[in-house]
Amino acid sequence: MVFTFGTPLSYGIFREPFSDAFGISPVALSGVFAVMLFTFFIGSGFVGVFGSRFPARAVLLTCSLATGLLAPSLYLTGSVVGLVVVFAALGLALGTAFVLIASVVPRWFETRRGAATGLIFVGNGLGLFVLPPAWQLALAEMGVRRGFLGIVSATAIAFLLAGLACRRPRWAERSTATAGELLEWLARLGGTRTFQFLFLGMALSFAWYQLLAAYAVDLFAYRGLTEAGASAAFGLIGGVSIISRIGGGYLADAVGSRRAFLASLGCTAGGIALLFVPAVPALPVAIFLIGLGLGGSATLYIPLLMGIYPPEKDTAIVGVFNVAIGITALAMPPLGTASVAYTGGFTTAILLTFVAVVVGIWTVAVGTAES
Repeated sequence: MVFTFGTPLSYGIFREPFSDAFGISPVALSGVFAVMLFTFFIGSGFVGVFGSRFPARAVLLTCSLATGLLAPSLYLTGSVVGLVVVFAALGLALGTAFVLIASVVPRWFETRRGAATGLIFVGNGLGLFVLPPAWQLALAEMGVRRGFLGIVSATAIAFLLAGLACRRPRWAERSTATAGELLEWLARLGGTRTFQFLFLGMALSFAWYQLLAAYAVDLFAYRGLTEAGASAAFGLIGGVSIISRIGGGYLADAVGSRRAFLASLGCTAGGIALLFVPAVPALPVAIFLIGLGLGGSATLYIPLLMGIYPPEKDTAIVGVFNVAIGITALAMPPLGTASVAYTGGFTTAILLTFVAVVVGIWTVAVGTAES
């Protein structure tokens, strides 16, 4: 789990080194990374829906093989089209690994599912904490091609270990639906009001972070931090989220996933609002609140959805809502980059991020109330 979200959500750090190495404009590179997020969420979402009949171990080992083959790919290409292919394939492998682990591990737990999900999602928090500065250091010290080779190779090894260990429990029911039956189920699901609100709500519940990741490092540097310090500050959001990933799971077991999830988004809204304050002392408080909100919402949406929909459709449900997250992921990186580039400041980008959180809170509240 450390290597799933950590790399695709480090795209703000990739932009300048890749632009210098390949002579591609930052806006064009934002499009490349948007494609990576698209395949990370939407592509892997469809794999989750239609690949739920395959053993989790086989799918994870395939992800390991694909990631290993991609590791030296930047020695073979440097064009925009080539980068799109590389990052699209990498996003699909990373996202598929996430969907499988996130949907299979909670099935081993019944009474403490929230806590168990929180513990496994600590890996995501560690990734968001460790991977941004790791990528920044690797690209600065080793260069783009060697740095990419090193970290993606480590990712392939991690997925290999996950593939050897991860499997569904023998007692857990697994969907045996055919592709046609799954399409019929998706059509029925899409026609319900609850699903429509939740689909939009989950998309917006992650859109704010996709926006923030596009400009956060530049914002922190503008507020006076060094380049390395800005990358570390962005990674600190993921580090703080480790606290709420663990605590949020226990809180969900105590008060319910819905309340805990909405409270997490409330923390996020407070932290984003503080980014409007130019004073430097407000920045650590904003990072802390955003980290708490990120960890809680990123962890608790799995128990929330599994409490609403049939557990035997675990991977399919996670996959469907990954598609929702991926739709916004396609638009948010270019939108965040362009809003800063064309306005010459960060106010519009922060406002867009805040609005995404607030509307996400409303739609999830409505959708879960009706369920």
